[in-house]
Amino acid sequence: EDECEWLACKTVDLFNEVALVFGMVSDFCTHHCCPKMTAGHNYEYKWADGVRFKTPTEVSAPQYVRLLMEWVQSQLDDPAIFPTAPNVPFPANFKDVVSNVFRRLFRVYAHIYHSHSERVVELTFEAHLNSCFKHLMYFVLEFGLVRAEELKPLRPLIDKMIKEDDLKWGPLVGAPAS
Repeated sequence: EDECEWLACKTVDLFNEVALVFGMVSDFCTHHCCPKMTAGHNYEYKWADGVRFKTPTEVSAPQYVRLLMEWVQSQLDDPAIFPTAPNVPFPANFKDVVSNVFRRLFRVYAHIYHSHSERVVELTFEAHLNSCFKHLMYFVLEFGLVRAEELKPLRPLIDKMIKEDDLKWGPLVGAPAS
């Protein structure tokens, strides 16, 4: 399989998973309770898309996620970035585009884990959230799509998930050394 084809296919799949996961907490992630897009006290994400938001702008978490979903969908719908016609090549910077998408999708998980974990447990949605997050992380790590610095808000959780799986199936390709 062509690596770009695989990256494109999994980008669509994992984008849809993030949308479903956020949908589970969207009733509780409001402008009032989440006036900023954060992942704990040390990480705040501001929105910039280079078009409507030319500079990083503070927005509420639900607005950030809405803007992110619209932005990713516009990337996926652009045939110059995600070609659908046969024999049309992917752009030379395709992996960079996909990396940017995953860097931003990761932030949704970081926000959910830091801001809504109690609600996730109350809704008995924890196993599904963890499964979806693992799916994203294995893909991100396998293809080196997000820098380690960007993963810091959930580093302890990532390390725990990977360590548990290493015991079951052996080391994860692309995983940082312990």
